[in-house]
Formats: sequence, structure tokens, C-alpha cells
Amino acid sequence: MHPPEAETDRLPETPAVSRAYAWLVFALSFGLLLSDYMSRQVLNVVLPSLKMEWGLSDTQMGALSGIVALTVGLLTIPLSLLADRWGRVRSLTLMATLWSVATLGCALSTNFGEMVAARSVVGVGEAAYGSVGTAVVLSVFPRRQWASLSGALMAGGAFGAVLGMALGGYIAARMGWRWSFGVTALFGLVLVVIYRYAVTEQRLRPAHDGQRAAVAQPPVRQTMTFRAVMKALIFTPSLVCLYAGGGLQLFIMGAILAWMPSYLNRYYGMTIDRAGVTAAVFILIGGIGMIVCGVLADRLSRHQPARAWMMAIAYSLTCCTLLAVAFRLEAGRLQMVLVGAGMLFAGGTAGPVSAMVAGLTRASIRATAFATLTLANSLLGLAPGPMVLGVIADRIGLLGALRVVPFVALAASLAFALGERHSGARMDESP
Repeated sequence: MHPPEAETDRLPETPAVSRAYAWLVFALSFGLLLSDYMSRQVLNVVLPSLKMEWGLSDTQMGALSGIVALTVGLLTIPLSLLADRWGRVRSLTLMATLWSVATLGCALSTNFGEMVAARSVVGVGEAAYGSVGTAVVLSVFPRRQWASLSGALMAGGAFGAVLGMALGGYIAARMGWRWSFGVTALFGLVLVVIYRYAVTEQRLRPAHDGQRAAVAQPPVRQTMTFRAVMKALIFTPSLVCLYAGGGLQLFIMGAILAWMPSYLNRYYGMTIDRAGVTAAVFILIGGIGMIVCGVLADRLSRHQPARAWMMAIAYSLTCCTLLAVAFRLEAGRLQMVLVGAGMLFAGGTAGPVSAMVAGLTRASIRATAFATLTLANSLLGLAPGPMVLGVIADRIGLLGALRVVPFVALAASLAFALGERHSGARMDESP
């Protein structure tokens, strides 16, 4: 038995807001995503300082890095559902305020326990931003741009990590690690004020009104029950495979993003600021890869949506091959080149996966679908990546752990292959 149709299950090709305002919404949402990941990733560049000051083990360092993603994963669905009811714009403003204040709390931490607590609150603030922010952005753009925009938003996370690590390393080397957190928190709070006055539910509403008129929906809204929503999102095999594949691929991205500064510090003898800047270059490459791979997937799958599955598989396998070879080489220029090439594809599946999730779900539950995807990304990838690598590094060394990580992409490609076999739904229109 199919759940009742909800309002705006089908989106018009051209949303009813001005193109200029749509790009303003994207720019500010992108800016907040930069702040999100700056607050999340600035820790990674100061980990060597914390290890020395507090005597942390690699396992503890991995826990500090992964606790945010773990909290995000656990809370993303309930907070996304709450945001849909309370108001998406209001919720986004509150989230950004919370993670910025919590980042300031990191600057004031005096021991491992206090830092874990502050980082957990950062995760609470960031829990639903990815899903709700993506839903807001996609609501004001045509479907043909979804993979590109989804990839660009995910790339915002990488660019935020670049800023957090490069700027954080520079500040930490000159003013101390506490100032790295403080400056990052200030950046977030300034953006919150701008977003609060530029983006409002009232200005976004014309898009929803235009969607209703375009599809001639009746004015009475029918709400899907929680059970129906969960059935649509969790018991659809192709969606489950997308969640699994996307999450597993981001395991690699999360692990390397968290540990690259420490790797460069230990194996290349780089100072904390230089290691931060160098690691930021690799993360920047990863962000560029998300955009390029998303645009390429849009172009190649525009008339044949099933190609998006093959693109995801190709990105995963290419990433696995390049990184597996790179970490078998001696430290040097060739290794760095291959790591950079591998990072170009490490997050390449983000855009196609988000677009396929959007294409396989009703518009009325799309924010919850993105929340479910965020849950998978966090619990399968971004949270365990740094933690698992830290545990392995304590046993066989950081280089040995980095040699293991790329092969997680094989599991991701298998999930995508299984999803393609089970995908009977059309990707060019919502079911």
C-alpha cells in the first residue's frame, strides 16, 4: 500500500524565485557550510599540539576528531524532522549559532574531557545543517542542476576544512591553538547575523507557491505518517545502497582529512603551520573533485539517469587505486602527487549520490531523505574514519593504517553496483 501523496511531490523545472536570489541563498548557505567545517576540522591541525600538551594517544586524537561526526549522525534525523516543523531558516540560524559558541568552548577547554564535551556540542549544532541546508538550496534551483549543486555544497565542507586547517595552523603557530578555535567561532557568528537578515521563510515561500501552481496540487496538505516516511526511506533497496556506498566512500575522505596534518608532521618533518597548509591543499583538491565529479555526472546522466550509478562506481574504484599505490611509495613528491590525484575522486560520489537520493524520493520528505543520507555519511564514514584509523595507527603505525583505508572504496563500489541492480525507479522524476 502506497502512502498518500504529499504536497509538492513534483517540483517544477524552474522554481518561482529570481535567479539572483537563488544564488544568494546558495552563497550564504555555502558560507555557513564553510563555517560548519572550519569549526569541525580546525581541530585536526592542532592535534599535534594537543598531543604534546595533554599527552594524548592516537586513539584519543581520533576520538576528538570523530566525535562531531558521530553526534551529527545520531541527531541528524530527529533534528531534521524538527526543523521541517519549526521552520528551516529559523533552525539553520540556531544551528550555526550553537556550533559557533561551542567552538568558542573548545578554545576554553583545559583537558581531554572538556574538549570532548565541547566537540560534542559542536556536533549537535551541525547535526541537521547538511540535510536542511541542502533541501533549502535545491528548493530554489531546477532539477537539472541538482548533482552539481549537491557536489558544490559538499565541496563547501572540504573548502571549510581547508580554511580551518590552513588558517588554524597559521594562527596556532603564532598565537597558540586556542586562538585557532576563537577566530573560527567569530567567523561563524558573523555569518549567522548576515544569514538571519538575508534569508527568510517569507522570501523562500514564492518557490513553494510556484511549485503548487505548476503541478496543480489541491490546497489541502496530506502529511505522510512517520511509519510511511521510514518505509519509503529505509526499505527501498536502491536508497539503502546509496546510503551505504556514499557513507563508505566518505570513510576515506574523513580519515585522510583528519590525519593528513599529523602524517605530514611525522613522516615529512613539517612544522604545524606548514603541515596545515599542505594538508589544506589536498582537502582543496578533494573539494574541487566534488564539484567537477558532480558536474560531470550531471552532464553524462542528463538523458540516461542510470549512468549516475556507473559514475559513482568509477569514482570509487579510481580513488582506491590511486591512494593504495600512493601510500605504498616512499615519502616524496610522487607520493604527494598520487595522494592528490586520489583525493580528487575521494568525495566524487557525493554529488551523484545526493542527486540520486533526491530523484528517488518525494519532495515532501526530501529533507528527511538527506538527513538519512547524512546519518549514513556520519556513522559509516566521517565518524568512524578518523577513529578507526587512530586505533589501527596505535597498533601498526600511521602509515600502515593509511595503507588499509583506501580499500574501503571497494565496499563502496560494491554497494553502488548492488543499488544499480535494484534500481527500478526512474531518476528523472520523483516516485
